[in-house]
Amino acid sequence: MTGGHAMRALSGIAAREMLRFLQQRERFIASLVRPLLWLLVFAAGFRAVLGLSIAPPYDTYVTYEVYIVPGLTGMVLLFNGMQSSLSMVYDREMGSMRMLLTSPLPRWFLLGAKLVAGASVSVFQAYAFLAIAAIYGVRFPAMGYAAMLPAMVLAALAFGAIGLLLSSLIRQLENFAGVMNFVIFPLFFLSSALYPLWKIRESSELLYWLCLLNPFSHAIELIRFAAYVKFNGIALAVTAGIAAVFLLLSVWGYDPRFGVLKRQVA
Repeated sequence: MTGGHAMRALSGIAAREMLRFLQQRERFIASLVRPLLWLLVFAAGFRAVLGLSIAPPYDTYVTYEVYIVPGLTGMVLLFNGMQSSLSMVYDREMGSMRMLLTSPLPRWFLLGAKLVAGASVSVFQAYAFLAIAAIYGVRFPAMGYAAMLPAMVLAALAFGAIGLLLSSLIRQLENFAGVMNFVIFPLFFLSSALYPLWKIRESSELLYWLCLLNPFSHAIELIRFAAYVKFNGIALAVTAGIAAVFLLLSVWGYDPRFGVLKRQVA
């Protein structure tokens, strides 16, 4: 595989993913409706419960809406990562995924290209949500929007890799929606996306540790700290580790000698 072959394959896969996204306008709207509902409707109720302002991990107090926007941005990335994996299950049933994986390019590169293409769409949707949040009045430092880019890319790769592994394990398209909900909702609600970890610890020690061990919490904290141009080394290490481990497991899952393709032939 030469560099030219790799770039042509990557650009082709990315262009296909972007065209699919542009043709599915409902997918774009749906990806924004969920976080906007939390921001515009539910935030008022949670603010009344949690108080008007939250301090940790920042030096100054922030409003509850400002606190949850990075978490809701992670929600956009998580849902889109699962949605991209759903399209892979569909492609596998239609046969296009099998044709892609039988190309002369390495399997790990093809799956990585699919992951990068899906992550690019996720980050675009996340910035669209941040733009709407800014119009609503929830804004971050100007440098924070730039600092969030690598954090969101890494988080999108991690969530996409989780979905990629799920798509390699599920045989039928009908089963994927239920599995998506089984994965998405525990990851989202057992995290620091909506509530600070110190506030959760005041309520339940068990919930605190579940949220602390949740990789989604670390991805959210990575984005949250980046929004204020701050560095969180633990969150970075955990998010990068999750992306690498689940990508390797996905490559194994799509290997016809071991993974789902072997089970389908059998």
